[in-house]
Amino acid sequence: MAEESHAKISGHLRKARDYTILILKRGPRYQADAQNGKPIIWEHGKRNMSLREDGVLSVICPIVGDEEYTGIGVFNRTIEEARRIMDDDPAVKARVLTYSVHAGKGFPGDMLPA
Repeated sequence: MAEESHAKISGHLRKARDYTILILKRGPRYQADAQNGKPIIWEHGKRNMSLREDGVLSVICPIVGDEEYTGIGVFNRTIEEARRIMDDDPAVKARVLTYSVHAGKGFPGDMLPA
């Protein structure tokens, strides 16, 4: 890996933009939804895809095989806007999932490899 110069790294950092990082965790009703075929999680997922298509939720990463965390996301919105969006999420409303949001930085154009 080539060594980055201080000037080059500083140039990259100046391009960073503010994003909101979402962390999802299992809520107190998660197991009940799972035992019922996960209909609420399904609605949550459909909503996420719609938010992604609208450019609101830029990255969606479900976490599999974890007993506590269920996913992370990157909102292209302020923390306050992300909270309003998540407070209206069907899985959050049903207490199937809980969430926290955090201020973060990212580089426009970054993407997951295909």
